[in-house]
Amino acid sequence: MAENRRSRTWLWVLIGGGAFFLFVLAVFTLVYLAMHAGGNESSGLHGFGDKIGVVDLEGVILEPKTVVEELKKFADDDSIKAIIIHVNSPGGGVAASEEIYREVKRIRDEKHKRIVSSIETVGASGAYYVSSATNKIYADNGSVVGSIGVIAEWVNYGDLLRWAKLKPEILKVGKFKDTGDPTREMTPEERAYMQSLIDNMYGQFVNAVADGRHAKVEDIKSIADGRVLTGEQALSLHLIDQVGDFEAAVDDTAKSVHISGKPVLVHPEKDRKSVLDLLFGDVSQYLPTKEKLLDQETGFFYLWK
Repeated sequence: MAENRRSRTWLWVLIGGGAFFLFVLAVFTLVYLAMHAGGNESSGLHGFGDKIGVVDLEGVILEPKTVVEELKKFADDDSIKAIIIHVNSPGGGVAASEEIYREVKRIRDEKHKRIVSSIETVGASGAYYVSSATNKIYADNGSVVGSIGVIAEWVNYGDLLRWAKLKPEILKVGKFKDTGDPTREMTPEERAYMQSLIDNMYGQFVNAVADGRHAKVEDIKSIADGRVLTGEQALSLHLIDQVGDFEAAVDDTAKSVHISGKPVLVHPEKDRKSVLDLLFGDVSQYLPTKEKLLDQETGFFYLWK
């Protein structure tokens, strides 16, 4: 009996040890595959060789914190030889775009680290504002570029309220405090006040692009009427520097910082999936998008719509 118990004990030890070995092997395999997925791309600051940081600027720009932090991390890391902003955005909030622009300009002028923009499908308005501060802008022939201008819009539903026999009540101090109230028409004085704000923001946009592109303000102003251009058209107007896709931007940037061969592309580490994500899968389709949130947000935007 004792011998049988010892045999069973050793059997369970062998089974447990084998299971543990297989588990460790599986974990190392997953880590290896994750680190080597995409050839010369990696997440975080792992890997060896000369590295180029890649920061994605995607969708409507409503908050700058994430992109600014990613840029700062790459700027302060000596193993990152250059930064590419991969742009696919129609722009967004005025202040949010400006904050990212300032960080890009700081990296270029104070950190003296090469930073370029590669525009994919769209790099318009606030996204172009950000791109203009880089050392070089790449775009495809068919990319949508430009849209230098400012917009503020909202829906006036005053007639609907009156039809429903609803009457808004507003208490205020200051005659301009409820300017833009969607339940009534603006007065001529309010309209002039709002236009003065937009004109000021427009001037900031034009001056920033002129400074970033090392161009004359008058030259930028002549094409800063809100129009969008193709990459091909933008090249002839010196709004971009080179027609080329993301891979061309990578190769050219690598050469400019004296990287021989293919560089390691480093992306910021993404938030790890929570237990809820693993249990319920991707629930993003049920959440409001930035575009939907924007429709309900009153403000001033460097945005192509």
